[in-house]
Amino acid sequence: MTEEPELPETMATYLRLRGLEPSPYRKRKRRRRADDGENAPFTPGRDPHGLGDVLSTLTRSAGWEPQLSREDLVRTWDEVAGAETAAHTRPVALDNGTLTVQADSTAWAKQLQLMRAHILSEIVRRFPEAGVEAIRFVGPDVPSWKWGPRAVPGRGPRDTYG
Repeated sequence: MTEEPELPETMATYLRLRGLEPSPYRKRKRRRRADDGENAPFTPGRDPHGLGDVLSTLTRSAGWEPQLSREDLVRTWDEVAGAETAAHTRPVALDNGTLTVQADSTAWAKQLQLMRAHILSEIVRRFPEAGVEAIRFVGPDVPSWKWGPRAVPGRGPRDTYG
């Protein structure tokens, strides 16, 4: 068995640092990082994106699209219903897929009931993420003691007037 001649320590360090002789302390090979393609230059995913595209991706991934679509519906109500109709109406609630629209008068509410299919189809066409399935038109906001979700049978508040 032939032994290699012992190199001076300075020469061995020099060769090790230059990479000409493997270090006795480095027994493991360095693992290469997997190339996922995302960080590689000049790949299709590395192109800069516009601000609108980035915001669209963010709202979609965060699940904000339905809420933003409802806000857009209220904001652009005059375009959806028409300028003259929007001057006499306003959306007031959206609950369980039913949009409630309040009109200035009962005549306007009745007229809108006749236009319900047209307005609903326009809403679904423009804002499909809003989740509007039905429209309810109500007249002006006047107190009523006989109808409503919390009405009870009986004489009602009249019997407290003494």
